Amino acid sequence: MLANAPPNPLQVSRPLQRVAFRSGKLQQGTRDIAEETAIALSYGGSTYAVMMATPNDLEDFGLGFSLTERIVSSASEIESFSIVSGDNGIDLQMWLAKPREDRLAARRRYFAGPTGCGLCGVDSLSEAMRPAPAVGNRMRLESKAITQAMNCLRPHQALNERTGAVHAAAFWTSAAGLVCLREDVGRHNALDKLVGALANQGQSGPEGIVLLTSRVSVEMVQKTAVLGAEIMVAVSAPTALAIRTAETCGITLVAVARPDGFEVFTHPHRFVS
Repeated sequence: MLANAPPNPLQVSRPLQRVAFRSGKLQQGTRDIAEETAIALSYGGSTYAVMMATPNDLEDFGLGFSLTERIVSSASEIESFSIVSGDNGIDLQMWLAKPREDRLAARRRYFAGPTGCGLCGVDSLSEAMRPAPAVGNRMRLESKAITQAMNCLRPHQALNERTGAVHAAAFWTSAAGLVCLREDVGRHNALDKLVGALANQGQSGPEGIVLLTSRVSVEMVQKTAVLGAEIMVAVSAPTALAIRTAETCGITLVAVARPDGFEVFTHPHRFVS
């Protein structure tokens, strides 16, 4: 039932035939299916990681991954960036400024991660459990702002509306509303793309809150902390380690965010009456 033509590595979705059973009836038709592509992140000509991801917003992905993995501390440390597409996937080739290139060589690792896996192949426990940077303590919000922010998500999830198969990570501020949203088959990838997009836009993390359509694992907290956002909100529940990490780095972790309310697991003082 799959189309015979090979997929385009840069294609994010494509219609495929399927048979549906609805209300006891069989229906022939098509559904728009999300693609996932092997995307290599390379520095100085050597592959650092290979992730299965949605092949869109690739410059945001490369920059965001570099920032959240703490390979660079700012976009200016990436001297050149190119996208090389091949039969087996896409290579995001980045060249770093000399001091960063030398530091990367000292900590280089290789891993192949399944969709959205953020820790696969980490070569030491200390690397996996590295402390998240502490965030500030300036943000104060009324509780109704969380519902307002989450209500903004669905109308802007264009790829998920077509496929029903991708996560979203977004950034919202009380002044501007929904500032940016990125989608990917992997939740970590979506957040990396968001971090990269905000960096490209010159948007400061402490000015808003991170919104997630996924569960909250420790890696999601670590990436949010690198962004500097003080509040993160997710539709699903967090892990216990994610809660402990958010408590330590100062993030207000909000989860199980639904139309009728939400649950706050750490630092509730940021909510005011």
